[in-house]
Amino acid sequence: MNPSNNAIWYDHLPTPIGKLLLVADAKGLREVWFETGKHRKAPDAAWEHDPAKLAFARKQLEEYFAGERTSFDLPLHPIGTAFQVAVWQALAKIPYGATISYGELAQRIGQPQAMRAVGAANGRNPLPIVLPCHRVIGANGSLTGFGGGLPTKRFLLAMEDQVARGDLFGVAAIN
Repeated sequence: MNPSNNAIWYDHLPTPIGKLLLVADAKGLREVWFETGKHRKAPDAAWEHDPAKLAFARKQLEEYFAGERTSFDLPLHPIGTAFQVAVWQALAKIPYGATISYGELAQRIGQPQAMRAVGAANGRNPLPIVLPCHRVIGANGSLTGFGGGLPTKRFLLAMEDQVARGDLFGVAAIN
């Protein structure tokens, strides 16, 4: 096992979009992984399964999927380059139920010519849902790639739209 100051904990969370793998360390939530889709990850052998250490994130994600939470208030510890972190911080500012284009996201971080780099950083977001990369769409309004798969992205956007409109019964689980 890792020494406690370097410990990494994980837990699984069942959701309407499938099971999520939650990963945290002493500084906060580090990663959220989808069970299905393009980007999947299994727990590392050095990580410790400790649901109590992930209870803070689990509770807020459960509230999100129940339509009771529209923003997260979690300690976060995503690991990435300075550019990636800037993109991920901008993701956190996209309002619940809204979408923006990659171009608009590039403008928001002060690098309007960096749309492809912004797209790559968005695709490497280690905290999907919490840092809502699913709210970034193509300039023409099309749904573009998503680590959890396009059906998951479609579900999340539809759920947020319906919750924002006060219709909590319109979205069924995708599985």
